[in-house]
Amino acid sequence: MRPEILYPLFTPIASINGVGAKGEKLLAKLGIEKTVDLIWHFPHNIIDRTYSPALMNAQIGKVATVKVKILEHLPPRVKGKPYKVVASDGTEQITLNFFKVYEKTIQSSLPVGQERVISGKIEEFNGSLQMNHPDYMVKPSEINTVLGIEPVYPLTAGIGNKTMGKFVKQAVSRIPHLPEWVEENYKKSMAFPSFNEAMSTVHNPKSIHDLSPSSVYRTRLAYDELLANQLSLAIVRQRVKKQLGRELKGNGLLRKKLMENLPYELTGAQKRVLQEIFKEQGSKYRMLRLLQGDVGSGKTIVALVAMLNAIESGAQAAIMAPTEILAKQHLETIAPLAEEIGLKAELLTGRVKGKKRKQILDDLANGKTNIIIGTHALFVEDVEFKDLGFVVIDEQHRFGVHQRLALSNKGNKADILVMTATPIPRTLLLTAYGDMEYSKIDELPPGRKPVDTRVMPINKDKDIIEGLKRKLAQGERAYWVCPLVEESEKIDLQAAVARFEMLQKVFGEDVGLVHGKMKEKEKDEVMGRFKRGEIKLLVATTVIEVGVNVPEATIMIIEHAERFGLAQLHQLRGRIKRGIKDSSCILLYSYPVSETSKARLNIMKQTEDGFRIAEEDLELRGGGELLGTRQSGFADFKIADMSIHKGLLLTASQDAKLILEMDENLSTPRGQALRILLYLFQRDDAVKTYLA
Repeated sequence: MRPEILYPLFTPIASINGVGAKGEKLLAKLGIEKTVDLIWHFPHNIIDRTYSPALMNAQIGKVATVKVKILEHLPPRVKGKPYKVVASDGTEQITLNFFKVYEKTIQSSLPVGQERVISGKIEEFNGSLQMNHPDYMVKPSEINTVLGIEPVYPLTAGIGNKTMGKFVKQAVSRIPHLPEWVEENYKKSMAFPSFNEAMSTVHNPKSIHDLSPSSVYRTRLAYDELLANQLSLAIVRQRVKKQLGRELKGNGLLRKKLMENLPYELTGAQKRVLQEIFKEQGSKYRMLRLLQGDVGSGKTIVALVAMLNAIESGAQAAIMAPTEILAKQHLETIAPLAEEIGLKAELLTGRVKGKKRKQILDDLANGKTNIIIGTHALFVEDVEFKDLGFVVIDEQHRFGVHQRLALSNKGNKADILVMTATPIPRTLLLTAYGDMEYSKIDELPPGRKPVDTRVMPINKDKDIIEGLKRKLAQGERAYWVCPLVEESEKIDLQAAVARFEMLQKVFGEDVGLVHGKMKEKEKDEVMGRFKRGEIKLLVATTVIEVGVNVPEATIMIIEHAERFGLAQLHQLRGRIKRGIKDSSCILLYSYPVSETSKARLNIMKQTEDGFRIAEEDLELRGGGELLGTRQSGFADFKIADMSIHKGLLLTASQDAKLILEMDENLSTPRGQALRILLYLFQRDDAVKTYLA
């Protein structure tokens, strides 16, 4: 149950005076649905209204707050001209211009002969002072409501800054006096204010520095957020670690057979990781481990060997992928190897229907199928196993913490291995996977050649097309990737289609197109033709980013590479590292190119080490948006900024471990305060699921 002290903050947004049904819809666009969402809606700038000069001395272009007498109103004689009001402070006259005219409102707000305090930007036109649409027009007795520092909030069409300020003020006034959850000595060493003081200052800044992520107020609140994140993950991890699992200790026969059939030797890194996995499979506690390995490092074969250990112990294994294309690809890799050693691997996706589906489900339930490969369809209630002992989840960032536990609950205390080819910086591992143990394949199989990466301006595309003609004539295959950015999805889709049509004129039937708006079946059909070599050149948006395996594809052209994140560029380049032929990646950019984009493109030229690229990406991106796309499963922080608050995260991680060692059920006074923190940052799943 949410602590009663927080009830005022978890009321619907409609409980804020003045919001109404229209405001509710507009605020929802900013992700504001409860009162608590408003307190996290921080200002990003300030307007200083303390400048209050005599008009004769006023600086042009500066916001000023001035007491004036209203002299006359000049309604427009011609439609489309502004309504003017002339005023003076005794030293100089100023004309107030109103382009949206509600005459009665203006006349009642600025009655002739009366004094008013106006605030807005001072401008000059034909040697005379002007102010367009003053931000404030109040009686002299209300001057103190205007004079001062005004916070500027992120807005949406239909809600002005003044209105947003009023909403936030009400929400902040509802914050109760909360008990302290930060450890006392750490709080002193960092000179942290209390939570309430930090919140109050961020929404009532005295200077622009108060809003800086490095200010003591923002740092305090960032630490609170990171502590909530790390504590909730530590609680889940501690409970999972204590969950009794089953001891999977196979006799090694199937694994020996597999090794004899493999045309290559496992790398040292693969062998080391397998030992870590076997050790955990053999313990009496459940395994929840992340396996991170760069594109082409051989994660799938490691997963298969670990599955064989489970099968030797009499259990079944499952591998779950985020898309049908990836699931099929796993089947193509695993099924022939399984068959050679006398095992049965099957594919189950949402598209498998009727008799075929019934047969697969029967074989699973009676134990005939040893390995099942699938998509989300494996979560469905009618999927029953005879004895599921080991679950592999591929490209984990597509699945959240609770999904990874849901599939394992279908098994008899099944172990879970999560795999990702997305290189994740060490810092972010803590925020996204703090509930898991961690293994890393940091070595590529022998024989893999480095990709020749070049950076060129987009106006060289004609030369590139000439080069492509030669390469495709020699039987090679290529990708041509066009960017797809959500805000301008239609425009970008048109760009991809236009590029496809342009290339079709040159290469005819050898060109195919895949993009995110296509149905899964259409995408699969085009991808299938590319894999079989019926299409030589595939124009695509970033739907090909994860996992598609076409060893014959040796050329990757990325259009507008300056618009991609580093990790995304790295993932795309990984598509052409599948074979042993020489491969090349051409990054096309168009002007203007920002300094950050230049740095990204240079790093791509310098290195293929995904882990180094991930760290560089975090530095350049600032951690606001991770790994090229906003991905569920990664903590999307409201306050913390990983490029600035990395050190805080490590402290929060250590603090969370210590807290649980000393106060496992959060029952001490500090423990109770920490429960409030978890609910405040809506990490209540950890509390509800694992704490009494």
